[in-house]
Amino acid sequence: MNDAIKVDIWSDIACPWCFIGKRKFEEGLRRYAAGTGPEVEVEYHSFELAPDTPVDFEGDEVDFLSGHKGMPVAQVREMLARVTQIAADAGLAYDFDAVRHTKTLKAHQVLHLAKKRGLQLEMAERLFQAYFEQGRHVGHDEDLADLAADVGLDREEVLEALRAGTYDADVEADMAQAQAYGISGVPFYVIDAHYGISGAQDPAAFEQALRQAAEDRATAPR
Repeated sequence: MNDAIKVDIWSDIACPWCFIGKRKFEEGLRRYAAGTGPEVEVEYHSFELAPDTPVDFEGDEVDFLSGHKGMPVAQVREMLARVTQIAADAGLAYDFDAVRHTKTLKAHQVLHLAKKRGLQLEMAERLFQAYFEQGRHVGHDEDLADLAADVGLDREEVLEALRAGTYDADVEADMAQAQAYGISGVPFYVIDAHYGISGAQDPAAFEQALRQAAEDRATAPR
C-alpha cells in the first residue's frame, strides 16, 4: 500500500503562473518535509489553456496576448513586466521576448511518457525552463525529443510515441478529469484527493494543506 500523500497538479507548459507555482509549491513541500509526516508523491496532469494555438505562432508573447485576449499592447507589456518580476522573486529568469508560443499538446504527451519512465518531475522542469527562460520550441517533435533526452529519456522512444499518438488518450483523460473537478484555470493542486488549491499561492498555503492532509490521516479511524 502506498502511504504517500498524493498531490495532483494540473498545469500547462505555456502558463507563466504554473512555473512560478511550481517553485512556490516546492518551497512549501520543503518546509513540510522538514517536519514529520508521510512522504509526498507528485503527479502532473495535462491542461491546455489555449488549445487553438498554432504549433508555429507568428509573433511574440505580446502579439499572442493582445490578439488572443484582445488586450491593449501597453497593458500586455505592463502585465508581462509584472509577471517577470514575480518570477524573478521566485528565482526564475523569464524572457518573454524570446518565448516561442506554440500548441502544448505534444509537450503534455511527453510528460506522460516521462511519468511512465519515472522522470515526470524532471521533464516538467526541463520544459518550463526551455519555454520561459531559454526561448526553446516545445511544439515540434524533434525539439521535444532533444529536451527529453536532456533528462534521460530515450530520444527515439519519444519520437515514436509522438508520431504514433501513444499518449493522446492520457492527455484527454487528464483534461476530462479537470473538467469533472470544475478546473477552469491553472495551476490547480489537488492535495490527497481532498483539498484544492488554485493558483500560484504562497508556500505557506501548500505547507498548511500538506500538514492538514497528514493530520487527517493520523486521526482517521483505522
